[in-house]
Amino acid sequence: MEIWKNVQKHLPDWLLNNIKLGRTAEEEVPPVPSSNGDAHLQLATESLRQLLDDSRIPDDVRDSLRDDYTQVRGMLDKLEHGHLHIAVFGRVSVGKSSLLNALLGKPVFSVSVLHGETRSVNMQQWQEYSDSGIFLIDTPGINEIDGESREKMAHEVASRSDLVLFVVESDLTDVEFQALKTVTAMLRPTLLVVNKADRYTEDEQRQLRGILRSRTQGLVAPENIIFTTAQASRQTVIYVDENGEEHEGVRERPINISALKTRLWDLVEAEGKTLAALNASLFAGHLSKEVGKRILAIKRELGEKTIRLYCLGKGIAVALNPIPVADLLAAAVIDAGMIIHLSRLYGLPISRNEASDLIRTILAQMLLLMGSVWAVHLVSSALKLGTGGISTLLTGATQGAVAWYSTLVVGRVAEEWLANGKSWGDSGPKLTVERILDSLDRDSVLTEAREEILVYLRKTING
Repeated sequence: MEIWKNVQKHLPDWLLNNIKLGRTAEEEVPPVPSSNGDAHLQLATESLRQLLDDSRIPDDVRDSLRDDYTQVRGMLDKLEHGHLHIAVFGRVSVGKSSLLNALLGKPVFSVSVLHGETRSVNMQQWQEYSDSGIFLIDTPGINEIDGESREKMAHEVASRSDLVLFVVESDLTDVEFQALKTVTAMLRPTLLVVNKADRYTEDEQRQLRGILRSRTQGLVAPENIIFTTAQASRQTVIYVDENGEEHEGVRERPINISALKTRLWDLVEAEGKTLAALNASLFAGHLSKEVGKRILAIKRELGEKTIRLYCLGKGIAVALNPIPVADLLAAAVIDAGMIIHLSRLYGLPISRNEASDLIRTILAQMLLLMGSVWAVHLVSSALKLGTGGISTLLTGATQGAVAWYSTLVVGRVAEEWLANGKSWGDSGPKLTVERILDSLDRDSVLTEAREEILVYLRKTING
């Protein structure tokens, strides 16, 4: 189920390009009419419902992805209520919580002086916006947790957010830059917010803006680099009076988040519904991909059992067949039956003629890559009539082992072909067969097959 592709083809090119670059209004791009946003929401909602209600998904696959399905249900509820989530990322002490409090107009998020006070994700509704469907999300400081956990948190929160505020207070540190790359890789529009701007003169701000534009090129659009002051402060200054005497005074540094508010409101008004639809569709697309992987893994497990069953059946049939070369023809029929069985398992039914054509292609490549094995196969077939007793048993088991092995290779290659939608892909049959052969330890596999067949034959003779 290619949910992201379905949403993607309904969006205007300018929006797709801007979303991928973390920008939404560069070069005077036109706003999205609300009717388009409603259409995107409807499309995403239908896609999520389709994913949740798909009866073809096995129960064990659903159970293994229970948390992801729970998130999709939450996203569906979010879309139906018209909610938009804005998450904030940043190091400890850059003023993330203060910035959110300034947006809310009240001290809701903790701004404790204790290092790393924010230990978990916290969400509050932004009532100031007219539709009041916007929720602001605070997160732990990215330098408070180790690299693996930090990346996991960034993935999880960004995947559930429609827009990201990445807060810094100066040039990006290495930790910040790596976290920023992780967040923007999730294809969520990202605003780089430089907080505590009151510490810089106008010239210093211009220099810092230039540095950040250069370092974040391709990650954050230039107009999405915004300077703010989230907390009011008092600054001691020295001034000279008209008599040339110096005096100490205090200058108030007020909160200044007007540029950020304006940018957020512009984004929400123009593209809020579309951003919510994209976010949900991206996450659902990820889940859809994971579902496909799990189902394919189950099919491969069942396919492996099926191939092994046919390997034994063919090995025994060849070992017991007393007529030289005729057993090779019977073996081809068994291989064709196995491929048809596998094709049904993968939901790509093929005819017996198609199966025969596939076998001929695989065997031709095997002959080129391992002609000596097939020489043994033919010699063993001819020797059957000239031996007797235990010699016949051993000869038959040897030839049966080769037949067992050839069916294993045919089955693995056919399974690869089916798993790729009945296509060889870029590698072609020769490289596919070669890769399968390289993955098998021929000596150990043939020994295993021979012993398995001998055990069966001894039971048959003794019985």
